[in-house]
Amino acid sequence: MQAFDRRNRPVARAVSAAATPGELRLLRAVERYDQGRRALWWAVRALGALSLLAVGAIHLHEYFFLYSTIPTIGTLFVLNFAGATALGLGLLAPVERLLGRWGGVSVALLTLGGIGLAASSFVFLLISERTPLFGFQEPGYDPPGLMASRVAELITVGLLGVFLLSRVARRIRVGRW
Repeated sequence: MQAFDRRNRPVARAVSAAATPGELRLLRAVERYDQGRRALWWAVRALGALSLLAVGAIHLHEYFFLYSTIPTIGTLFVLNFAGATALGLGLLAPVERLLGRWGGVSVALLTLGGIGLAASSFVFLLISERTPLFGFQEPGYDPPGLMASRVAELITVGLLGVFLLSRVARRIRVGRW
């Protein structure tokens, strides 16, 4: 079994020849726990990335069917799709391994970008429903599309926020009582 440190670098584990079977079982249990924890956080990150891709897909769909003729808003919908796609694919890629020591920072920045994109989309939708935004006020022609957009944005903020908080919490050192 290959073990990894906090920065996903392989760590060679030296097990003495005199290790007892109980010690070996404990070592294997710790390694299984670490692998399970990494898999859980990878799943949270992947689900957050997929929901971010859904945010982009919804905006592209809305652009083609409703907002392509509106000058500024239509352009913003296309830019939202492009940003969500780039950030979502970046979060799905193994950037920790591709970028080496800058991998952790890049994952944090991609996560922050995804949270910012989804949160700002949610806020701008709320604003455009109540007051004109760039000369346009949401008429509410597509309630299922609006609801899908809201749900995807909230799920994205929630999942990526939990993932980012877990990364920060792992970095904070806890002292003794």
